[in-house]
This record gives sequence, C-alpha cells and structure tokens, in this order.
Amino acid sequence: MARIIVVGNEKGGSGKSTTCMHVATALSRLGQKVGALDLDLRQKSFGRYIENRRAYMAQAGLNLPTPDYRELPEVDPSSVADGENAQDLRLSRAVEAMDAEMDYIVIDCPGSHTRLSQVAHTLADTLITPLNDSFVDFDLLARVDGVTGKIKGPSIYSEMVWGARQMRAQAGLAPIDWIVVRNRLGAQAMHNKKKVGAALEELSRRIGFRVLNGFSERVIFRELFPRGLTLLDLKDTGVDQLNLSNIAARQELRDLMTGLRFPSLAVGF
Repeated sequence: MARIIVVGNEKGGSGKSTTCMHVATALSRLGQKVGALDLDLRQKSFGRYIENRRAYMAQAGLNLPTPDYRELPEVDPSSVADGENAQDLRLSRAVEAMDAEMDYIVIDCPGSHTRLSQVAHTLADTLITPLNDSFVDFDLLARVDGVTGKIKGPSIYSEMVWGARQMRAQAGLAPIDWIVVRNRLGAQAMHNKKKVGAALEELSRRIGFRVLNGFSERVIFRELFPRGLTLLDLKDTGVDQLNLSNIAARQELRDLMTGLRFPSLAVGF
C-alpha cells in the first residue's frame, strides 16, 4: 500500500504547492514511485507545476525523475448510489488506482475548506501543514489572546484534523503523523520569530503535531515554477555552480525530508 502524504492548509500563499513538488520530486529522486493528485480543482497549482515540468523536459530533451500526476476521474452521476457523494468517489477511485503501484501518493489540498480536502485528511498517513512564520497564519491552528498572547483554543482547521484522527482510529488505522512546517522564515532571529516558535511548540504539545523548519523566502522558488523544476534539478539543467542561497535552500530541503521520517527511506541527495 502507498503511504499517503496530504499537504493541507486552509489559507492560501503558504507554499503548499512548492512543498508538494519538492517532497514528491525528492521521493522520485530517491527511487520511489510517487503519485500526485491536486484537489484544488480551480487553480491546480501542483498539477500545473508538474505539467510545466513535462513541457520543459520535452523541450530540453531531458528525462528528470517526475511524480505521476493524474486528474481525478469523472463519475457518472447516475452511478452514485443514495448516501454516496460524487466527490468522495472521485478521490477514492483516484487513490485506489494508484495504491497498488505507488510507494507514495502526494495530495495537494486547496487553500479553503472543501469536501475533498476534508476527506483527504482522513486518508493521510502523513499530514504536512505549511505555515507562513507569522501570527496571521498561526491563527489557522489556534486562537490567541491579543493582550496576553496565551493560546485560547484550537481553530476550526485543528478541529477538522482532530476529527480526521478520530475517524482513522475508529477504522483501526494508524495515527496521522501531523507536521507543521514553518515556511518563509526570516534570516534574522527576530523577536516575533521567537514568539511564533514558542507558541508553536506549546501548541504542538497540546494538540499533537511536530514542528519542522521549511523553506526561507527565496527568489529561486518563483523562478523554478514556470519550468517545473525543483532545487534538486539545477545541476541537471546546466547549472554547475550553485550560489550560496541555492546551496542553503537545498540543505533546507534535505533537513525537511529527514525530519519527515518516512519509513525505511534514507535521504541521499
């Protein structure tokens, strides 16, 4: 059975698609068979990222390790039985089609609450929640008292994850390994950065997730998307000398992949 990695966050602009693409491509480069699904049926940023990659490879004559991206299958409305949901069927059939042949399935969720996203969270063996390193995005996870800075309680998104965990437990499935990834970390050890870090550590103990550092704010990520490339592809595309920023970004990816603790997978890139 494939390990299902769901990348979810109900706020846009947190780096979900960048995280999806780099994790999926890193796994592909480690010799794993990786399937990819994009549940943002309107924007499809993850899907377009992979389509850009395929187009660039065809134009440049390259064969880079690439996740197998597939659209959700259409469902004939007349085949949907009473009590069933057409969107649920689309997702379950897509996962079933990949499950036997893939080692991993990476699923990108939209930056809003949808039925597809909710169901995907119940399927997650690993849940990655990218978070911009600020209290604006921290509100996704918990409500904070503006005067004292104390955590008042979990947010609606955290409660949804809790519900997904309960459903998996009732079905006898393994617990979700939930990881909150701090993206767009500032280069300076600023006071606000420390406060966000301390709040995340406190909340992680209360509602049960791990905290990892993700990607800093770098121009390179905006430059890679049109060609569908990742940090791991630069040398294969003729970039022999990486600048210090690119080297640091590659190390961030290595640290993230190591921290995800995928079973029986040694990071070696």
